[in-house]
Amino acid sequence: MKLSSFYPVIATENVEASRDFYVEHFGFTVVFEVDWYVSLRRDGDPAYELAILDATHPTIPEGYRKPVAGLLLNFEVDDVDAEHRRLVDGAGLTPALPLRSEDFGQRHFIVTDPSGVLIDVITEIPPSEEFAAQFLS
Repeated sequence: MKLSSFYPVIATENVEASRDFYVEHFGFTVVFEVDWYVSLRRDGDPAYELAILDATHPTIPEGYRKPVAGLLLNFEVDDVDAEHRRLVDGAGLTPALPLRSEDFGQRHFIVTDPSGVLIDVITEIPPSEEFAAQFLS
């Protein structure tokens, strides 16, 4: 199989608030929008895509028309401390997990979007010896 694109689609009860959150805090721009669906893109090399969909829209099979639950998006960045200052201290987002360093090789914090999606903002750091041995390459 050859993929031409891959991106998450967040099913939500509030398309507008979710759109605004990713545009304001994570640099996405709207590339397509109707009242029940928004396609977002973050330019760069590579570019990233994200879509937001009204959870009740009939394009979702009946029985599955529910808001997102249990989704975690990882945003790996160069300087997690600077992003924490920007998003938590500056923009007032409430961390679901405070900024901390993990033995498995991440310094990170977690915030949530308006739909309850967890957003893990991460900078890789050297893992402990125990975890370093678990990396395959």
